[in-house]
Amino acid sequence: MPTPARALALLALLLAAPALGGCGSLLTEGTADAAGLAGAGIAGAVTKNAAVGTGIGLGVTALANAGLMYAERRVHAAQQDRIAEAAGPLPEGTVGRWHSSPTVPIEADEQGEVVVSRVIGGGTFFCKEIVFSVDSGSGAKVERAFYTATVCRDGTRWRWATAEPATSRWGALQE
Repeated sequence: MPTPARALALLALLLAAPALGGCGSLLTEGTADAAGLAGAGIAGAVTKNAAVGTGIGLGVTALANAGLMYAERRVHAAQQDRIAEAAGPLPEGTVGRWHSSPTVPIEADEQGEVVVSRVIGGGTFFCKEIVFSVDSGSGAKVERAFYTATVCRDGTRWRWATAEPATSRWGALQE
């Protein structure tokens, strides 16, 4: 049975390894596996009671999954900010480009195009409906997925303003 320090070091290693590849499913599975190992190490050092050990293991797994979901929400919020920033200054019907490089490498860099399809509001309440693409691959093998959203001006900054149209892209992990 690993010591708590070893279990935590293994947890850190397992969390970092899949992140370098940007593979979400591997990261999720790696997080659960690492949390299980860490939980077992901590429980083994603290108690011999199976019920207490199970509780510690479940708690560590839940904490690790919550941490991963928080990190994913932060990455998705940054992607949404990049798309909103690209769309904000565009006139209706004009196509612009967006790019996002996560500071925490749990997902790959992404890019695409964005077009303003309609302007909504006026005065201090100014929003734009947009259509954006997410490009995967490179060269002749580029595949695109398309999504719609609304962005609004908040002072001098453009911000993401929709939840539902992008759920197929980000699921429930939106800010």
